[in-house]
Amino acid sequence: MATNNVKKVWASGKAVVNAWLAIPSGFSAEVIAQCGFDSVTVDMQHGVQDYLSMVQCFQAMNGHPVTPMVRVPWNEPGIIGKVLDGGAYGVICPMINTPQEAKDLVQFAKYPPKGTRSNGPIRAGMYGTAGSYQQTANDEIVLLPMMETKTAVENMEAILDVEGIDGVYIGPSDLGFSYGLVPKLDRDEPEILKIYEKIIKECGKRGLNPGIHCSGAEGAVRAINMGFKLVTLSNEVGLMSTYAKMQVNQTRKDSAGKA
Repeated sequence: MATNNVKKVWASGKAVVNAWLAIPSGFSAEVIAQCGFDSVTVDMQHGVQDYLSMVQCFQAMNGHPVTPMVRVPWNEPGIIGKVLDGGAYGVICPMINTPQEAKDLVQFAKYPPKGTRSNGPIRAGMYGTAGSYQQTANDEIVLLPMMETKTAVENMEAILDVEGIDGVYIGPSDLGFSYGLVPKLDRDEPEILKIYEKIIKECGKRGLNPGIHCSGAEGAVRAINMGFKLVTLSNEVGLMSTYAKMQVNQTRKDSAGKA
């Protein structure tokens, strides 16, 4: 298994800039993979991706210097093993609320003796000699449980103490939602910012890398300056529609009512 670029970026002290794919298309994955991101995450939770489209996205990105990752739909051994077998170098897992759930994630994603992942890296092991993938997979694969509820925040330190995770990933919409706030990405409520500060501090103590979902460059820069080590710039749907709207609005505005 080749070294994981995400881990290299972290080792250099920098933050990872991550893309997010909701569209089940190898072609859009190929386009995004050439835009300068460090990693590209296929979203199997809220995107319209399925397993085969994930594989197509990975195939399309192969040959571009991005780390393929997946947000799985749930903390469940079947899908976690399968996305890793399909070539994922990182797993972001939603709704991890307790240390036990974080331990389960580690078990599902690691080969024995560190975990219970079943052996059969159908795509992931394709290019190595028999057993070469298995020797390094436990160390190279990035595991990021999502911290996105009040319960998870209450269990923060116990979750971060779980051996085998590489950090956490904040879902700002769900996190705000669970505190009775409107679901949105770039949050500015003092009580949420305090939670972010604590997550960053506790991750720092343990050498872990906190990640967060942002709506674009502005929110991402703010997050990096706070100390986040992985930032996601919206998703390809958001990037496409934002730019399209901007172009349409500018055309109507600047053509003085002719369009």
